[in-house]
Amino acid sequence: MVDTADLVPLGWSDDLAEAWAELGSPGRPARVSRLDRGWSTAVRDIAEARGAADPLRIRNIGADVAVGDWIVPSDDGERVEHVLDRTSAFTRRASFDGMRAVSHTLAANIDVVFLVHALGSPPSPRRLERELVLAFDSGADPVVVLTKTDLTDDPEPARAALAEVALGVPVLLASGITGDGIEAIRGYAAGNRTLAFLGASGVGKSTLVNALLGASRQAVTEVREGDQRGRHTTVAAELVPLPGEGWLIDTPGVRAVSLWLSGNGIERAFADVFDLMDGCRFRDCKHDQEPGCAVQAAIAAGDLDPVRLESLERLIAEEAELEEEQRAREKAADRRLGGKKPPESSEYRD
Repeated sequence: MVDTADLVPLGWSDDLAEAWAELGSPGRPARVSRLDRGWSTAVRDIAEARGAADPLRIRNIGADVAVGDWIVPSDDGERVEHVLDRTSAFTRRASFDGMRAVSHTLAANIDVVFLVHALGSPPSPRRLERELVLAFDSGADPVVVLTKTDLTDDPEPARAALAEVALGVPVLLASGITGDGIEAIRGYAAGNRTLAFLGASGVGKSTLVNALLGASRQAVTEVREGDQRGRHTTVAAELVPLPGEGWLIDTPGVRAVSLWLSGNGIERAFADVFDLMDGCRFRDCKHDQEPGCAVQAAIAAGDLDPVRLESLERLIAEEAELEEEQRAREKAADRRLGGKKPPESSEYRD
């Protein structure tokens, strides 16, 4: 019987143990810490994770693998035999034209995802709405972080603007330069939990990573004066151990937040609007000019920003378009195979 006690510090949980048992408990699981063009680097204990021993290098061709995944190597140690069912996955639409109907998993088995925005430029409620949809659908718990508090004397207006969109999701203030808020972020890693950060380039993610790790592990670049954007300083997702306990999946900056198919992420991110819709007179209300529309009544009373309704409608339309693209892709594949079901394939990654 394989002893999994050494896996607990890596984030091993009862859910993962159950998924492993359903496969017949084959081999010793390992956790993917990095991907490099068809190869996975995976760790099997804390010594490998902290660089005191060599990790496993294994081919992942034909396997749907993301950083943070738990895998079971083949008996010869040459390839990924199994990928354990994920407890969460941060998935978006692939970013290249021609691959829009294909999913791209940025990271897997995350417990808390921090949605990072920065002071020094106007807050972006519309981007946050998209990020919240992705976060809720991932299965991880979202937390908003407003960084670079060292750049302003009063971060409260920006924090309040994002809190209105976050609908009860915590909104933290932090600075990787001064250290403000870092311990609050670190506290979410207690119990060997895994943290991930999502944010555009230049919002200060790498500075936060350095502050959390207590070392200048990630390169940091200056942002442009005009739009406060920066270059990507993290070029590949990587699972990094935090001092003490817990894990951090550092991902490259994501400029375009493209949705994948939503489970209930849209409903949760726009719970205020959906609650109003329940009060409309007609079940098929389009929330335009119908009589008895609770949504339009809230807009007229100043209780709902009309831009928020417009944003919701855009996201619903975007998801419907993606569903249509997927149906067209499946039909094309079916025609190429003469009606036969296409074989399983790994997800596209950039």
